[in-house]
Amino acid sequence: MPIINTKFPTVNYDEIFEANREHWNQRVPVHFQSDFYNVEGFKKGESSLTEIESEALGDVSGKSLLHLQCHFGMDTMSWARKGAVVTGVDFAPEAIATAKKLSEELDIPARFLEANVYDLPEILDEKFDIVFSTFGTIVWLPDLVKWAAVVSKFLKPGGVFYLAEFHPTFYLFDFDNGKVSYDYFNSRMYKEEIERSYTGSDETIEGVEYFWNHDLSEVISALLGEGLQLLEFKEFPFSPYNCFPNMEERGPGRYVWTLPGHEIPHVYSLKMVRPSS
Repeated sequence: MPIINTKFPTVNYDEIFEANREHWNQRVPVHFQSDFYNVEGFKKGESSLTEIESEALGDVSGKSLLHLQCHFGMDTMSWARKGAVVTGVDFAPEAIATAKKLSEELDIPARFLEANVYDLPEILDEKFDIVFSTFGTIVWLPDLVKWAAVVSKFLKPGGVFYLAEFHPTFYLFDFDNGKVSYDYFNSRMYKEEIERSYTGSDETIEGVEYFWNHDLSEVISALLGEGLQLLEFKEFPFSPYNCFPNMEERGPGRYVWTLPGHEIPHVYSLKMVRPSS
């Protein structure tokens, strides 16, 4: 599906996606070995899912689940361990190769496909009970109208789309100095030089990444435009991951970046359904 975003008409998205893909390929082996992802714990049976999405989706036994932008698939396989029939998708070939290897090693039934989200309809023609995407995913996508069309295409009538994501208010800040450094609205494409990943590893990962901030109205309006109905919207004053500078642990799986004198949302989630008729 070609991306022609009227906000950024001169951008060569093929080059942008390729740069981001290469950067995520570099991240895979570093992430796989990191304490942050705790692969060894996962191999011993621990779930990689957080309390936020686990409570929201509940019992998934026997349900078909499509996981968009799955990285190397631990969340996808965590849902499989809960009884879902899972398909994970990611645009980084190293991520998909690692997911397949881990699935085989642990004998967890899962299908993994290599594709950019926008291109997924070209290689997959199925409907799912659940379409799932969480944490640090839509920031890599310039056009949420086309993204919402992909989400809608893969949902069965009565099917649920679930998104948990870092809050656009949270993304306003430079976490090192506390200053507002980014736009709330999707008004520009950001390009940043990166030397290390968010996992806290000392291993250098050099590269350039391109990303877009998406305000809440942009996200929700795109999905409503596909005829999906909002079932639930939540905001959380913590992150389930210690993946930003200067965070404090307030409890198990609850990390807070403090802005003195203020409490700000860190994460939001939404659950939407495709009407049965």
